[in-house]
Order: sequence, then structure tokens, then C-alpha cells
Amino acid sequence: MDARVAASLIAGLVVLLHGLTAWALVEVNMEDRVEVFRGDTAQITCMFSSDDGIGGVTIQWFYVLRTGEKQKIYYEDATMKVVDRGTPFTDRITVNVTAATGEVVLTITDVQVTDQLEFICLIKSLTDGVGEGRTKLLVFEKPDSPTIEGFQTGISVYEDVSKIGTCEVKNGFPKPNVTWYRNNAPLRGADDVMKVVPSITIESSGLFSVRSELSMKVTKEDKDALFYCEVTYLVPGGTRMIETNTINITVYYPSTAVHMWVESPKGKIKEGDSIEFHCQGDGNMPSSIFTIKHSGEEYTMESNMYVLANVTRLNSGDYECVSLDTDTYEELSGTTTIFVDYLDPAVVAPAGPVEVDQGEELTATCNALSSLQMHTAWFKDGQAVSVGHTLMLKNATFDTAGTYQCVVTVLEVDGMETMATFGVKVKGPPEIMQSEHTDIEESLDSTVDLTCHVRGYPAPNIIWTTPDGKFLETTSEIETEDGVISTASVEVTSDLTAFCNASNEYGADALAFNIKAIVHTTATATTARTSTISSSTEGSGVIIAVIIICILLLAILGSVLYFLYKKGKICGRSGKQDLTKEKSSKDNIVVEMKSDNTEEAILLGVNGEKQPPSTQ
Repeated sequence: MDARVAASLIAGLVVLLHGLTAWALVEVNMEDRVEVFRGDTAQITCMFSSDDGIGGVTIQWFYVLRTGEKQKIYYEDATMKVVDRGTPFTDRITVNVTAATGEVVLTITDVQVTDQLEFICLIKSLTDGVGEGRTKLLVFEKPDSPTIEGFQTGISVYEDVSKIGTCEVKNGFPKPNVTWYRNNAPLRGADDVMKVVPSITIESSGLFSVRSELSMKVTKEDKDALFYCEVTYLVPGGTRMIETNTINITVYYPSTAVHMWVESPKGKIKEGDSIEFHCQGDGNMPSSIFTIKHSGEEYTMESNMYVLANVTRLNSGDYECVSLDTDTYEELSGTTTIFVDYLDPAVVAPAGPVEVDQGEELTATCNALSSLQMHTAWFKDGQAVSVGHTLMLKNATFDTAGTYQCVVTVLEVDGMETMATFGVKVKGPPEIMQSEHTDIEESLDSTVDLTCHVRGYPAPNIIWTTPDGKFLETTSEIETEDGVISTASVEVTSDLTAFCNASNEYGADALAFNIKAIVHTTATATTARTSTISSSTEGSGVIIAVIIICILLLAILGSVLYFLYKKGKICGRSGKQDLTKEKSSKDNIVVEMKSDNTEEAILLGVNGEKQPPSTQ
């Protein structure tokens, strides 16, 4: 190479370097990233400095396609501002330029997840060259609240890795992360004991939905474990977290011990009760079968329970509950012992009915066989007469006769009771119970019932008679514990006496009933006549009183009229004129009063003077 060629190359390189230096003189500063929630407005700021000022530069905005190519969306120089048509940002961007500070702001409204791109600000100066800056627009969307769902079927500890549950979170951006926890500790492990399988779905909106499925090999300790999911997601300026509800799972595990007990009755057991046995192991394998064994017999339990009904003392003894795991054929057992208390029927000696003479003594005993301490009491007609297993009756009377009841009770067990009865007959002559109504008054021609209560044994024979030896008809006869009650009907035709005659092999007794016949008289006619006369007299008195009142009223009216006439207040006369004695008969007011006794008439004028008969 000659010297001239070398000099030319060097001069060209100098010119090129000078041009490159001039092109890079425009300084552009932009943030690395701008973060905004989906749907909000994003502002991307481009700061530049140039000696040419705002009028000597052109401003262009680009975004970078997925392929890496640049797509222009805006152009501005001293003469025009142009928003490129046909881009996703055509209707959603504005650019504001502040000349004093050299600040260019690109504003994008209603930001979507597809807007998460790199934006380029290109500043070109006439003399200083070109400057370029880049900013990434990051878009965020808070996801919906996450949900968790556990598998409802139980999981056996004998199984390999089994599904525990699923967590799901929808509509987040960028993609949310799901972490499983057990009892507040994050789950991590090898695939042979635990496995988490995530699945991601991109919705039509561009948002992410994440579903995570947990599977693991369970142990007995997992029966009380609480599982939940933690979802973390990005927001402008940081990270946030939200947790799901907790779930637990049913873990089937084998028993290591078996417990057996009597659920009911509580306390002591007596004959006739139903015993409810329960059997429970400390495991919960559904493949376990429980059976009860006693004295060579075997009973299958349902729902870990068995009822032995109507037990007797022969059911006392040891009971064994056997648990068999059909998966492993391992057998466990537990035992319990029961004792059935008993109370045999009461027996009274001597067996009744017992006959005893009046004045004699009688002793009876009552016994029962029981496994517990007993209390014995004797009753007659519902009243307690003695306590203890021996009943002693001294100086027997007819009051002693009747039915006695022996009641044997086990006080410490409710409903444990037995009883027996026996009857006592007291032998003796008849004794008629004195009646309060032996003197009776009854209407003539009526019928009266007479009752005679006779005590005695053997049962007395009763006959009803009259003083003249006639027999009266017995209408009813009832035998009681201590004798007989007899009833006879008597027609009352006159005063009479009836006898109740009682007798047996030991003697006789009698009772007289005195009946007085009553005759009733009627005074209806006399009463009616008296009532008529009284009514008539009362009516006449009322009429007379009315007439007298009317007469007095007329007299007063006449006096008032006469007074007014004298004063000239009526008929055109003055008060000074005298009234002549010659007046026509029509000016006189005559009142005739008659007396019922004297029948004489009294004639009165208006002045109250008596008138001669001729003026009548």
C-alpha cells in the first residue's frame, strides 16, 4: 500500500469517527421499567438534551414486536405530529413535550396485558445526531381469591401416593405461584412420598389461571393435619400473598389396641335389662370387623355396637371384643366383665288365705333371694302396717281380716322390686256395722232401699223381716273380705219397722230400721183465690189513686183560670171589675167526687163552694 492510499484511509476513518461522535451527542434518559395495573393509564417519560433545542429535533416512539422488530407508533417534528394508524395504540396514546426541560411523555390509556412490551424513544437532532432510550412496560392484575378442595374419600396408610386436594387461582398476571402447606410448613419432598402437579391456563383475556394438585403418602399423624395453599402474585412495586381456607383429610390407620365397655345401663345391671356393648379400637380402618365372644358364643357387632336384650344372671361373666383387620388379618381384642343382679319372686309363709279365730295371734314371713341387700315392708289397703320380713298380728279382730301385701325392694337399683300377697279370714259371730240412717222418713207410697253391712266369718246368712214375721225381698248381696253387704227394698205404705237378721255358726246379730211415712197436703186452690183477691185489690187501689190525682190537677187548673179572670187577664175584663154572682151555668166548673164508701156527690165551684143540688 502506498502512502497516498494510507493517508486517504486514515482521513476517511477520521471523518467517520467524527460523524459517529456527532450522532451520539443527543443524550436520552429513560427508566428501565414502568409498572401499572391492567386497565390503568401508563406514562413513559423520555428525557433528552440537545443544543438544537426542541425546534431542531424530531421525536419518534416505537415498540418492539415479539419478533424483535420495531414498530413506529408516533412521529413529531417542528411542523407536524403524527400518530401511526393501524397499531394497537393508535387510539390510546398521546405525547406531551416540555421544551424547557426536554421531557417527552408517552401516555397509554386502558393498559392491557398485551401492552407489556419494550418502548423506544428516538430523538434525532439536525447537528447533534441521534439519541435513543428504552423502557419496558410491565402490566399487573391481581388474581381472584384462591379456592381449595379436598378429596372426600378416606385415604389408607397402606396406599401409595394418594390425592389430597386441589388449589386453584384464576385471572392473575403475571402468572401467580401456588405453594402447599401442612400445619404451617411448606410441603417439599421426593416424588415417591409427595407430588405437586401444576397446570396453567391462559384465558382469552390473556390472564393466567393456575391449578395445583397435591398427592402424598399419608401417615397416621396426618389424621389431624391441616392443609392449605398460599398464592403469591406480583403487583407494581412488590409482591403480595393470599391464603386459602384449611382442609383436613380422613386417614385410615390400623388399631394398636381395642377398648370395650358397657354404654347402658349406667351403674348396676339387673335381670330384664338390655345391655348395650360398645367396642372401639384406636384405629379407624373400614376393613376392621368387631365381634363379641362369651361362653363359647359369638355375636357380630354393627357400627361397633351390640345390644344383649332381657339379660338374666346367667349372662354374667367376661365378654371379649375381637377386632380383625381384613387387610392385614391382624387380630386385637379387649375385654369387660359384667354382673347381672337378681331378685327372685317373694314367697309368703304360710300361704294364704289363712283363717284365724278372734283374739288369736298370727305370724307370717316374706322372703326373696337377691344378690343385693333388700328392704321388706307390709301393706294393707295401701297403708304400711309393718317393716321387716316378719308380720305379726296379735288379738285378731274383724279389722284384722283382709289382704296383706309384702313388698321387697332393692333400694340401690331403680325398678328392682317384687311382691306377694296373702289373705286373712277372722272367724267369729256376725257383727252388724251400725248404720247412721236407721230412723228414716219417707213419703207415703214411695220405695226406700235399706243396706246392712255385716262382718263375720264364715260369711253370715242375712234375712230381712218385719215385726209381724213377714220376709222382705233381698235385692242384692255382695260378699266382702270381712263379711257381707245386703240390700232390701221396702214400699212405704205406712209407718213400719224392718229387721236385718245375720247369723252363722258362731252366733247372730240384728238391726232394726224404723221408717216413718209422711203425708203431704196441697193448698193450690186457696193460694190461687188469695192471689186473685190480692191482685184485684191492688188493681183497684191504683185506679183510685190515678183518679184522685187527676181531680186535684183539674182543681188547680180551675183555680188558676178563675184568678186570671178576676184580674181581667182573660175575656177583656180588667182586674178592678167585680164578678157578679149571676153567672151563666156554663161559666161554672163543676167537679163531681164520689166516695166508694158514702156514695154521696160533692159539687164544688171554682171557688170551692158547695153547690145546691139544683145546680147539678
